[in-house]
Amino acid sequence: MYEKILVINPFGIGDVLFTTPIIHTLKDSNPQGKIGYLCNRRSSPLLRDNPYIDYLFIYERDEFDKIKRRNYFAWIKENIKFLEQIKERHFDLAIDFSLNTQYGFFSWYAGIKTRIGYDFKGRGWLLTRKIKLPAGYNSKHIVEYYAALLGFIGLELKCRKLELFLENENVRHAEEMLERGGIGGSDLLVGIVPGAGRSWGGSAYLKHWPAENFARLADKIIENYPAKIIIIGDSSEKEICNKVISGMQHPAIDLSGRTTPGELAALLSKMKLVITNDGGPLHMAVALGIKTVSVFGPVNDVVYGPYPPGKGHIVVKSKVPCRPCYKNFRVSECANPQECLSGINPDEVFSAAKACLSADRESLQ
Repeated sequence: MYEKILVINPFGIGDVLFTTPIIHTLKDSNPQGKIGYLCNRRSSPLLRDNPYIDYLFIYERDEFDKIKRRNYFAWIKENIKFLEQIKERHFDLAIDFSLNTQYGFFSWYAGIKTRIGYDFKGRGWLLTRKIKLPAGYNSKHIVEYYAALLGFIGLELKCRKLELFLENENVRHAEEMLERGGIGGSDLLVGIVPGAGRSWGGSAYLKHWPAENFARLADKIIENYPAKIIIIGDSSEKEICNKVISGMQHPAIDLSGRTTPGELAALLSKMKLVITNDGGPLHMAVALGIKTVSVFGPVNDVVYGPYPPGKGHIVVKSKVPCRPCYKNFRVSECANPQECLSGINPDEVFSAAKACLSADRESLQ
């Protein structure tokens, strides 16, 4: 039995939440064991209050690259300093979800004897036990891919839902924001996230349903339900959030650009329904038990959609024959890369929202 396990996932919020069933299963198998987690800075607030994680190691690659550009030897020194913090914990197993040789080196340098993960394009050569991944994740949900690694240590996935634990301070801040916006405790709140997909960087727009469609959808919800629309997004998404609000005929409450990732999660927890593009906020809402309607374009929802799929989570996607085109961790070249999103009518998404809200409406009558 492994007493100290390091989990490595340097990716975005959704990817990190996909590992939470694995973490829960590991802790259940050995409640006295210790679990460390290596993640990036933006994802770290979503793990800070997780009761199954004992140590958190934040590696923000952009910050280290900035040091490298300034002084190469300072960069080496800072990396060694970071790795020594891991090494002193004496982990005996690393579960590496990074698909990257760099993090395999981190585990090796830290003296972790058993290093398991997926070998993508030969990048897993420092892993001691691995599963070949010739074409990326493409046939089942990522959680199921992640869970397959548990077989190396004789475990099966026991927890089959995403988990997100909120900090009390973030909950308090979310409640204050809503109160300042004139929101009461009995109001029917629908959160709309017209951005998301930040981990894609400059290509995030490929995941975005048009802002004018979100505006029409929001108006239709207000016209059919006693709902208040909350527009949600981070500071980099202010422009698209403003487009939604300016395109609406009815007022909405704009809370975009005003939350940290932890505060965003707390805000999402107050919604009856969250309507969003494919991205981290979707998986936050799912982990919090909030109903969702998500709009998927180039990405395969079977692999990256709500987990577990089912009641309370509806995915809307177009029927263009070329989707999903995000394969092998790349979007294929396309003459009209947003066709699979622009072709989705607001009425389709409203029908999905109606299915999720019907129970709430009946309870108000």
